[in-house]
Amino acid sequence: MSGAKNCPETPRQKMIGMMYLVLTAMLALNVSSEILNGFTMVDNSLHKTIESSDARNKSLYADFEALNADNPQKVKEWLDKAKVVKQKSDEIYKYIEDFKKKIIKLADSDEANDSAYVKQIIAKDNLDKAAEYGINNGNGKILQKKIEDYRDFLIKLSADNPSKKKMYEAIFSTKKTKDGKPWDVALFEGMPLSAVVTILTKYQSDIRTSEAEVVQYLKGQTDALDFRVNKITALVVPNSRYVIRGGKYSSRIVLSAVDSTKTPEYYIGSTRIKDGIYDINCAKSGSFNYSGFIKLPMTDGSIKTYPFKSDYIVGDPSATVSNEDLNVVYRGIDNKFGISVPGVASDNVSVRVSGGTVQKVAGRYIIRPTQDGEINISVYAKIDGKELPMGGGAYRVKYIPDPKSFLQYTDAGGVVRLLQDGALTKRVLKSGVGIVASYGADELIKANFTVQSFTMVTPVGSASTSGSRLSARMLSDIDRLEGGDLITFKNIKAVGPDGKVRSLGLIQVQI
Repeated sequence: MSGAKNCPETPRQKMIGMMYLVLTAMLALNVSSEILNGFTMVDNSLHKTIESSDARNKSLYADFEALNADNPQKVKEWLDKAKVVKQKSDEIYKYIEDFKKKIIKLADSDEANDSAYVKQIIAKDNLDKAAEYGINNGNGKILQKKIEDYRDFLIKLSADNPSKKKMYEAIFSTKKTKDGKPWDVALFEGMPLSAVVTILTKYQSDIRTSEAEVVQYLKGQTDALDFRVNKITALVVPNSRYVIRGGKYSSRIVLSAVDSTKTPEYYIGSTRIKDGIYDINCAKSGSFNYSGFIKLPMTDGSIKTYPFKSDYIVGDPSATVSNEDLNVVYRGIDNKFGISVPGVASDNVSVRVSGGTVQKVAGRYIIRPTQDGEINISVYAKIDGKELPMGGGAYRVKYIPDPKSFLQYTDAGGVVRLLQDGALTKRVLKSGVGIVASYGADELIKANFTVQSFTMVTPVGSASTSGSRLSARMLSDIDRLEGGDLITFKNIKAVGPDGKVRSLGLIQVQI
């Protein structure tokens, strides 16, 4: 099917136009009214042109109806518009026809013929009746408004084609003349009846010609957006390039048809990209969305826009290293796990624990066992809307290791220190020391312990207390010691976050 074409003037139409211009010019020069008989020939030719346009339009509508019968989904929208064009063209054509008959009847009275041909007008040189009907009675303004409405209607249908807009503005112009006369005054005032009728017949001819022009254009739109392809390739478009074992690989196999003579323009957001290749440096991990559109020139010169959107995932470089002999979690403390699935965003990864609790904090998983023996950790990934198991493992549950016992004191510089075996003055011992349980400088596990009780043995006696601070009795015994005497702290009991009470080792201090 061909695209929309213009309907150029035939040699016959050009000749009629030239004759119309010559005759109008002669009127302007006050040539004898007998010359007005020449308008009969022009009017007859215009009617033959109208007959030809009617036949062409009838054929166009018939073709349009046949196309619609074959493919209504593609054609109906444009056929409906063509029917509106026919309706409006018929309405204004009939209005002008009635307009001509009424001014002829005014001039010829009872002798008026029911036809609106110039050749059948008796009072061809009448200079009054056209002005009386058109200007005095106000019908010229009504006709002007109808012509303007019809012109604007045609322009609206051809909004994407500036040349057609310019053409309709010229054909159906109702502007004032150069000397400032309104359109209706210039057409009807002092004009012979034969000239007025010929001009109105020319408007009718222009209406039928423009109708054909627009209907041909609308008919062409039924395939104006079809691609004229000259290159076909096979493409595989997968749903995802990353598939987990046990998951499903899904792809669409398609034929890609393109017209290599037309170059699309590709945009991401509002930024044009070259050759449809979207490259971006991925400096951050996570899920990212992007969208854009493709602009493609169509066969009718218009531009068609095709929007699109997609997404991608950027993962951190990762490797899984595990010591199977030390698959251990501790009771009572936060066991921090870094868990990821290559190719899957962290938001789509979930962890479940049998025999414990799990909480995601700042991208890491905090796991706490709630039972002795063993717990199971299972990792899942959400892919294509489904949760798929990614693996996991069993971990032995252990109580956290026993800490060491220390005497905690503050030195002369105000620094808090820990002592297991060493010498201190009586003044330091009496200044607020206490027993603490800690992993010391080699701490690998973070856990807080509370000292519940301990016993202090000195050469002057033995005393026990609850808590971690020296009792009054113990401070009194320290006062009675001499230089070189030994103090032993034993039976130290401490409890950690796992609830287990531990007996810790001795602390020895020399005075």
